[in-house]
Amino acid sequence: MARLVALSDGIYAIAMTLLVIDVAVPAGLGDSAFHQALRNALPNLGAFALSFALTAGFWRDHRRILAGLSNGTAAVTRVILLGLGLVALLPFPTALLAEYASQPEAVAVYATAVAAIHTVHLVLLLLTRHQVHPTASSPGAGERRRFGVRLAVSVVIFVLSIPLAFVSTAAAMWFWLALVPARHLVRRRPSAS
Repeated sequence: MARLVALSDGIYAIAMTLLVIDVAVPAGLGDSAFHQALRNALPNLGAFALSFALTAGFWRDHRRILAGLSNGTAAVTRVILLGLGLVALLPFPTALLAEYASQPEAVAVYATAVAAIHTVHLVLLLLTRHQVHPTASSPGAGERRRFGVRLAVSVVIFVLSIPLAFVSTAAAMWFWLALVPARHLVRRRPSAS
């Protein structure tokens, strides 16, 4: 597990670093061209900020799921590697979103990637639940269930935004903000035994 965690940390760090590659302003521009290039870089900067925040959350969730796990099964290893592959791919949908946010396919691809990573984390959480909390009354089991609900809500929000992108790309992207109150509600919800 220690090697898998180290590999995971490395992939998350590289993916987070690659997100910034598309944020650039060419050198040697005159005053007016510089200001235009700066304005043109804003979508890339926004997509970077969004993806960096999400990737940081994915990394935190990933570490939280694996905390307390002494060893993993072959299934757990495969799911972790699938998740890491999706994280490594995230710079592509981020660049697509930055350049083509008005295209439904770009927004849908981005939402699909984010929903897929959340889904992998949810599957990983379910696969490891008995190792970390053998019974429903184990200390922390209720918090882990609440964490699972939060992951499921994230999946639902991004999945629902996919068809919405084909109606309005702006509405689909604004819909992602539903994560904030949804997560707050899940956090306040008492855990069921």
